[in-house]
Amino acid sequence: MPDDDHSAISAQDAKRLFADWKGAPAIVLAVSGGPDSMALMWLAARWRRSLARGPRLLAVTVDHGLRAEAAREAREVKRLAHTLDLPHRTLRWTGAKPTTGLPAAARAARYRLLAQAARASGATHILTAHTRDDQAETLLMRLVRGSGIAGLAAMARQSERDGVLLARPFLQVSKSQLVATLRKARIDFADDPTNRDTYFTRPRLRALMPALAAEGGDARNLARLASRLARANAAVEVLVDGAERYLALKDRQASQPGYDAKAFAAMPEEIRLRLLLRAIDRSGHEGPAELGKVEALLSALDRTVAEKSAASPPRQRLKQTLAGALVSMVDGRISITSAPPRRRGPG
Repeated sequence: MPDDDHSAISAQDAKRLFADWKGAPAIVLAVSGGPDSMALMWLAARWRRSLARGPRLLAVTVDHGLRAEAAREAREVKRLAHTLDLPHRTLRWTGAKPTTGLPAAARAARYRLLAQAARASGATHILTAHTRDDQAETLLMRLVRGSGIAGLAAMARQSERDGVLLARPFLQVSKSQLVATLRKARIDFADDPTNRDTYFTRPRLRALMPALAAEGGDARNLARLASRLARANAAVEVLVDGAERYLALKDRQASQPGYDAKAFAAMPEEIRLRLLLRAIDRSGHEGPAELGKVEALLSALDRTVAEKSAASPPRQRLKQTLAGALVSMVDGRISITSAPPRRRGPG
Protein backbone atom coordinates (compact mmCIF):
# COMPACT_ATOMS: atom_id res chain seq x y z
CA MET A 1 0.00 0.00 0.00
CA PRO A 2 1.22 3.55 -0.67
CA ASP A 3 2.45 5.57 2.31
CA ASP A 4 0.43 8.66 1.32
CA ASP A 5 -2.75 8.57 3.42
CA HIS A 6 -4.53 10.74 0.85
CA SER A 7 -3.71 8.72 -2.27
CA ALA A 8 -6.27 6.58 -4.10
CA ILE A 9 -6.02 2.80 -3.89
CA SER A 10 -4.82 1.35 -7.19
CA ALA A 11 -6.02 -1.84 -8.86
CA GLN A 12 -2.77 -3.52 -7.83
CA ASP A 13 -3.25 -2.40 -4.21
CA ALA A 14 -6.79 -3.79 -4.25
CA LYS A 15 -5.54 -7.11 -5.61
CA ARG A 16 -3.25 -7.44 -2.58
CA LEU A 17 -5.96 -6.33 -0.15
CA PHE A 18 -8.46 -8.97 -1.33
CA ALA A 19 -6.01 -11.77 -2.21
CA ASP A 20 -6.85 -13.90 0.85
CA TRP A 21 -10.43 -14.39 -0.33
CA LYS A 22 -10.06 -15.16 -4.03
CA GLY A 23 -10.82 -18.83 -3.37
CA ALA A 24 -14.11 -18.21 -1.55
CA PRO A 25 -17.22 -19.44 -3.41
CA ALA A 26 -19.23 -16.32 -2.55
CA ILE A 27 -18.76 -13.18 -0.46
CA VAL A 28 -21.24 -10.77 1.13
CA LEU A 29 -20.11 -7.14 1.04
CA ALA A 30 -21.52 -5.10 3.95
CA VAL A 31 -22.34 -1.74 2.36
CA SER A 32 -24.03 1.01 4.38
CA GLY A 33 -23.61 3.82 1.88
CA GLY A 34 -20.84 5.65 3.74
CA PRO A 35 -17.44 6.26 2.12
CA ASP A 36 -15.68 3.24 3.59
CA SER A 37 -18.22 0.65 2.51
CA MET A 38 -18.88 2.28 -0.89
CA ALA A 39 -15.15 2.05 -1.54
CA LEU A 40 -15.24 -1.58 -0.43
CA MET A 41 -17.95 -2.38 -2.98
CA TRP A 42 -16.28 -0.47 -5.81
CA LEU A 43 -12.83 -1.93 -5.17
CA ALA A 44 -14.14 -5.48 -4.66
CA ALA A 45 -16.11 -5.33 -7.91
CA ARG A 46 -13.05 -4.12 -9.81
CA TRP A 47 -10.93 -6.84 -8.20
CA ARG A 48 -13.48 -9.53 -9.08
CA ARG A 49 -13.49 -8.44 -12.73
CA SER A 50 -9.70 -8.86 -12.83
CA LEU A 51 -9.94 -12.58 -11.94
CA ALA A 52 -10.45 -15.35 -14.45
CA ARG A 53 -12.45 -17.14 -11.78
CA GLY A 54 -13.41 -15.68 -8.45
CA PRO A 55 -16.10 -15.52 -5.80
CA ARG A 56 -19.63 -14.37 -6.42
CA LEU A 57 -20.24 -11.02 -4.75
CA LEU A 58 -23.46 -9.89 -3.07
CA ALA A 59 -23.82 -6.37 -1.67
CA VAL A 60 -26.04 -6.17 1.42
CA THR A 61 -27.29 -3.01 3.12
CA VAL A 62 -28.84 -3.13 6.60
CA ASP A 63 -31.42 -0.43 7.31
CA HIS A 64 -31.68 -0.15 11.10
CA GLY A 65 -34.78 2.02 10.87
CA LEU A 66 -33.12 4.67 13.04
CA ARG A 67 -32.76 7.49 10.48
CA ALA A 68 -35.16 8.76 7.85
CA GLU A 69 -32.29 9.04 5.35
CA ALA A 70 -31.38 5.35 5.59
CA ALA A 71 -33.87 4.15 2.97
CA ARG A 72 -32.59 6.69 0.45
CA GLU A 73 -28.99 5.70 1.19
CA ALA A 74 -29.87 2.03 0.62
CA ARG A 75 -31.31 2.97 -2.78
CA GLU A 76 -28.07 4.77 -3.67
CA VAL A 77 -26.09 1.66 -2.74
CA LYS A 78 -28.40 -0.41 -4.93
CA ARG A 79 -27.93 2.03 -7.83
CA LEU A 80 -24.12 1.80 -7.65
CA ALA A 81 -24.26 -1.98 -7.22
CA HIS A 82 -26.34 -2.18 -10.41
CA THR A 83 -23.74 -0.17 -12.36
CA LEU A 84 -21.08 -2.59 -11.05
CA ASP A 85 -23.16 -5.65 -12.08
CA LEU A 86 -23.50 -6.72 -8.46
CA PRO A 87 -26.68 -8.13 -6.92
CA HIS A 88 -27.89 -6.13 -3.93
CA ARG A 89 -30.24 -6.72 -1.01
CA THR A 90 -31.55 -4.35 1.66
CA LEU A 91 -32.36 -5.97 5.01
CA ARG A 92 -34.29 -4.19 7.75
CA TRP A 93 -33.92 -4.38 11.52
CA THR A 94 -37.52 -4.52 12.64
CA GLY A 95 -39.13 -4.56 16.06
CA ALA A 96 -38.68 -2.44 19.17
CA LYS A 97 -35.32 -0.70 19.66
CA PRO A 98 -33.63 -0.55 23.09
CA THR A 99 -33.49 2.75 24.97
CA THR A 100 -29.98 2.02 26.25
CA GLY A 101 -27.04 0.32 24.56
CA LEU A 102 -28.40 1.20 21.12
CA PRO A 103 -25.07 1.14 19.20
CA ALA A 104 -24.22 -2.34 20.49
CA ALA A 105 -27.72 -3.64 19.78
CA ALA A 106 -27.69 -2.16 16.27
CA ARG A 107 -24.27 -3.69 15.61
CA ALA A 108 -25.43 -7.13 16.79
CA ALA A 109 -28.55 -6.89 14.62
CA ARG A 110 -26.46 -5.87 11.63
CA TYR A 111 -24.13 -8.86 11.93
CA ARG A 112 -27.04 -11.23 12.53
CA LEU A 113 -28.79 -10.06 9.36
CA LEU A 114 -25.56 -10.13 7.34
CA ALA A 115 -24.87 -13.69 8.49
CA GLN A 116 -28.39 -14.75 7.51
CA ALA A 117 -27.85 -13.26 4.05
CA ALA A 118 -24.50 -15.01 3.74
CA ARG A 119 -25.91 -18.42 4.64
CA ALA A 120 -28.88 -17.95 2.30
CA SER A 121 -26.60 -17.08 -0.64
CA GLY A 122 -23.96 -19.74 0.00
CA ALA A 123 -21.36 -17.15 1.00
CA THR A 124 -18.57 -18.20 3.35
CA HIS A 125 -17.37 -14.67 4.13
CA ILE A 126 -18.71 -11.25 5.03
CA LEU A 127 -16.38 -8.38 4.16
CA THR A 128 -16.69 -5.15 6.13
CA ALA A 129 -14.96 -1.83 5.50
CA HIS A 130 -13.44 -1.21 8.94
CA THR A 131 -10.37 1.00 8.51
CA ARG A 132 -7.20 1.78 10.42
CA ASP A 133 -9.06 4.72 11.96
CA ASP A 134 -11.78 2.36 13.23
CA GLN A 135 -9.12 0.05 14.65
CA ALA A 136 -7.52 2.92 16.56
CA GLU A 137 -10.88 3.99 17.99
CA THR A 138 -11.72 0.42 18.99
CA LEU A 139 -8.41 0.16 20.85
CA LEU A 140 -9.17 3.40 22.73
CA MET A 141 -12.69 2.25 23.62
CA ARG A 142 -11.39 -0.99 25.06
CA LEU A 143 -8.48 0.73 26.79
CA VAL A 144 -10.71 3.06 28.77
CA ARG A 145 -12.89 0.09 29.76
CA GLY A 146 -9.88 -1.78 31.15
CA SER A 147 -9.84 -4.66 28.64
CA GLY A 148 -7.23 -7.41 28.78
CA ILE A 149 -4.70 -8.25 26.08
CA ALA A 150 -7.26 -10.04 23.93
CA GLY A 151 -9.57 -7.02 23.96
CA LEU A 152 -6.78 -4.53 23.28
CA ALA A 153 -5.82 -6.53 20.19
CA ALA A 154 -9.00 -4.87 18.84
CA MET A 155 -10.48 -6.19 15.59
CA ALA A 156 -9.00 -9.23 13.87
CA ARG A 157 -8.43 -9.30 10.13
CA GLN A 158 -10.61 -12.42 10.04
CA SER A 159 -12.78 -14.10 12.66
CA GLU A 160 -15.79 -16.41 12.87
CA ARG A 161 -19.23 -15.06 13.70
CA ASP A 162 -22.65 -16.69 13.49
CA GLY A 163 -21.32 -19.56 11.39
CA VAL A 164 -19.56 -17.45 8.73
CA LEU A 165 -16.18 -15.76 8.49
CA LEU A 166 -16.05 -12.02 9.10
CA ALA A 167 -13.17 -10.39 7.19
CA ARG A 168 -11.78 -6.84 7.31
CA PRO A 169 -9.42 -6.13 4.39
CA PHE A 170 -8.92 -2.41 5.22
CA LEU A 171 -7.55 -2.57 8.78
CA GLN A 172 -4.23 -1.12 7.60
CA VAL A 173 -5.87 1.42 5.27
CA SER A 174 -6.79 4.96 6.31
CA LYS A 175 -10.27 6.34 5.83
CA SER A 176 -8.78 9.25 3.87
CA GLN A 177 -7.43 6.80 1.27
CA LEU A 178 -10.87 5.33 0.75
CA VAL A 179 -12.36 8.81 0.35
CA ALA A 180 -9.61 9.68 -2.15
CA THR A 181 -10.40 6.48 -4.05
CA LEU A 182 -14.08 7.42 -4.36
CA ARG A 183 -13.29 10.98 -5.38
CA LYS A 184 -10.99 9.80 -8.13
CA ALA A 185 -13.72 7.42 -9.34
CA ARG A 186 -16.33 10.21 -8.99
CA ILE A 187 -18.54 8.13 -6.72
CA ASP A 188 -20.83 9.84 -4.21
CA PHE A 189 -21.35 8.58 -0.67
CA ALA A 190 -23.57 9.26 2.33
CA ASP A 191 -22.61 11.21 5.44
CA ASP A 192 -24.08 9.63 8.58
CA PRO A 193 -24.45 12.37 11.22
CA THR A 194 -24.45 9.81 14.04
CA ASN A 195 -20.73 9.41 13.38
CA ARG A 196 -20.32 12.86 14.94
CA ASP A 197 -22.98 12.56 17.65
CA THR A 198 -21.06 12.90 20.92
CA TYR A 199 -23.94 11.30 22.81
CA PHE A 200 -22.18 8.05 21.83
CA THR A 201 -18.77 6.87 23.06
CA ARG A 202 -17.03 6.31 19.73
CA PRO A 203 -17.63 9.85 18.37
CA ARG A 204 -16.45 11.32 21.69
CA LEU A 205 -13.20 9.37 21.42
CA ARG A 206 -12.94 10.26 17.73
CA ALA A 207 -13.01 13.93 18.72
CA LEU A 208 -9.92 13.31 20.89
CA MET A 209 -7.86 11.92 18.02
CA PRO A 210 -6.28 15.23 16.88
CA ALA A 211 -4.94 15.90 20.39
CA LEU A 212 -3.66 12.32 20.69
CA ALA A 213 -2.04 12.55 17.25
CA ALA A 214 -0.18 15.67 18.36
CA GLU A 215 1.41 13.52 21.09
CA GLY A 216 2.27 10.71 18.67
CA GLY A 217 -0.88 8.69 19.28
CA ASP A 218 -2.23 8.91 15.74
CA ALA A 219 -4.35 6.20 14.11
CA ARG A 220 -1.31 4.59 12.49
CA ASN A 221 0.52 4.14 15.80
CA LEU A 222 -2.59 3.03 17.69
CA ALA A 223 -3.39 0.45 15.02
CA ARG A 224 0.23 -0.71 15.15
CA LEU A 225 -0.14 -1.17 18.92
CA ALA A 226 -3.29 -3.24 18.38
CA SER A 227 -1.41 -5.39 15.87
CA ARG A 228 1.44 -5.98 18.33
CA LEU A 229 -0.99 -6.86 21.10
CA ALA A 230 -2.72 -9.28 18.73
CA ARG A 231 0.66 -10.93 18.12
CA ALA A 232 1.28 -11.22 21.87
CA ASN A 233 -2.23 -12.54 22.41
CA ALA A 234 -1.71 -15.25 19.79
CA ALA A 235 1.49 -16.34 21.56
CA VAL A 236 -0.28 -16.55 24.92
CA GLU A 237 -3.05 -18.63 23.32
CA VAL A 238 -0.44 -21.15 22.14
CA LEU A 239 0.77 -21.45 25.74
CA VAL A 240 -2.81 -21.94 26.93
CA ASP A 241 -3.26 -24.72 24.35
CA GLY A 242 -0.23 -26.48 25.82
CA ALA A 243 -1.42 -25.97 29.39
CA GLU A 244 -4.81 -27.39 28.47
CA ARG A 245 -3.24 -30.51 27.00
CA TYR A 246 -1.00 -30.95 30.06
CA LEU A 247 -3.90 -30.63 32.51
CA ALA A 248 -6.01 -33.02 30.44
CA LEU A 249 -3.29 -35.64 30.81
CA LYS A 250 -3.10 -35.04 34.57
CA ASP A 251 -6.87 -35.36 34.86
CA ARG A 252 -7.55 -38.02 32.22
CA GLN A 253 -9.31 -40.37 34.66
CA ALA A 254 -11.95 -37.79 35.61
CA SER A 255 -15.52 -38.26 34.40
CA GLN A 256 -16.25 -34.52 34.07
CA PRO A 257 -14.27 -31.64 32.54
CA GLY A 258 -11.94 -29.92 34.98
CA TYR A 259 -8.40 -29.60 36.32
CA ASP A 260 -6.15 -30.98 39.03
CA ALA A 261 -6.14 -28.06 41.47
CA LYS A 262 -2.47 -28.38 42.42
CA ALA A 263 -1.25 -28.50 38.81
CA PHE A 264 -3.60 -25.65 37.91
CA ALA A 265 -2.33 -23.46 40.77
CA ALA A 266 1.28 -23.85 39.61
CA MET A 267 0.60 -22.08 36.30
CA PRO A 268 0.98 -18.32 35.63
CA GLU A 269 -2.07 -16.23 36.44
CA GLU A 270 -2.82 -15.23 32.84
CA ILE A 271 -2.75 -18.89 31.74
CA ARG A 272 -5.08 -19.93 34.58
CA LEU A 273 -7.44 -17.10 33.77
CA ARG A 274 -7.70 -18.09 30.12
CA LEU A 275 -8.16 -21.74 31.00
CA LEU A 276 -11.13 -20.79 33.14
CA LEU A 277 -12.54 -18.55 30.42
CA ARG A 278 -12.32 -21.35 27.87
CA ALA A 279 -13.89 -23.95 30.16
CA ILE A 280 -16.71 -21.63 31.25
CA ASP A 281 -17.50 -20.58 27.68
CA ARG A 282 -17.60 -24.25 26.62
CA SER A 283 -19.84 -25.40 29.47
CA GLY A 284 -21.93 -22.29 30.07
CA HIS A 285 -25.16 -21.38 28.34
CA GLU A 286 -25.44 -17.64 29.06
CA GLY A 287 -22.93 -16.22 26.59
CA PRO A 288 -19.26 -15.29 27.06
CA ALA A 289 -18.07 -14.82 30.64
CA GLU A 290 -17.05 -11.31 31.70
CA LEU A 291 -13.31 -10.98 32.30
CA GLY A 292 -13.72 -9.20 35.66
CA LYS A 293 -16.00 -11.92 37.00
CA VAL A 294 -13.59 -14.66 35.92
CA GLU A 295 -10.77 -12.76 37.64
CA ALA A 296 -12.84 -12.73 40.86
CA LEU A 297 -13.51 -16.46 40.48
CA LEU A 298 -9.81 -17.16 40.02
CA SER A 299 -9.03 -15.24 43.21
CA ALA A 300 -11.60 -17.33 45.09
CA LEU A 301 -10.05 -20.54 43.74
CA ASP A 302 -6.58 -19.36 44.74
CA ARG A 303 -7.77 -18.61 48.29
CA THR A 304 -9.37 -22.03 48.55
CA VAL A 305 -6.18 -23.76 47.39
CA ALA A 306 -4.10 -21.69 49.83
CA GLU A 307 -6.38 -22.53 52.77
CA LYS A 308 -6.13 -26.21 52.00
CA SER A 309 -2.35 -26.04 51.67
CA ALA A 310 -2.10 -24.24 55.04
CA ALA A 311 -3.97 -27.13 56.70
CA SER A 312 -6.11 -24.69 58.66
CA PRO A 313 -9.69 -25.76 59.32
CA PRO A 314 -10.12 -25.83 55.59
CA ARG A 315 -12.82 -24.36 53.52
CA GLN A 316 -11.98 -27.05 51.02
CA ARG A 317 -15.13 -26.69 48.97
CA LEU A 318 -16.02 -23.95 46.54
CA LYS A 319 -19.08 -23.73 44.32
CA GLN A 320 -20.01 -20.81 42.06
CA THR A 321 -22.06 -20.29 38.93
CA LEU A 322 -20.88 -17.98 36.18
CA ALA A 323 -22.26 -17.41 32.67
CA GLY A 324 -24.34 -20.57 32.91
CA ALA A 325 -21.45 -22.76 34.09
CA LEU A 326 -21.04 -24.38 37.50
CA VAL A 327 -17.47 -24.15 38.83
CA SER A 328 -16.63 -26.20 41.90
CA MET A 329 -13.56 -27.36 43.77
CA VAL A 330 -13.80 -30.52 45.85
CA ASP A 331 -11.05 -32.86 47.05
CA GLY A 332 -8.27 -31.14 45.13
CA ARG A 333 -10.06 -30.98 41.80
CA ILE A 334 -11.64 -28.10 39.92
CA SER A 335 -14.62 -29.09 37.79
CA ILE A 336 -16.55 -26.96 35.30
CA THR A 337 -19.95 -28.21 34.12
CA SER A 338 -23.17 -26.73 32.80
CA ALA A 339 -25.22 -25.09 35.54
CA PRO A 340 -28.93 -25.82 35.93
CA PRO A 341 -31.12 -23.17 34.28
CA ARG A 342 -31.98 -20.24 36.51
CA ARG A 343 -35.39 -20.36 38.12
CA ARG A 344 -37.72 -17.65 37.03
CA GLY A 345 -39.41 -15.61 39.69
CA PRO A 346 -43.19 -15.34 40.01
CA GLY A 347 -44.98 -13.56 37.20
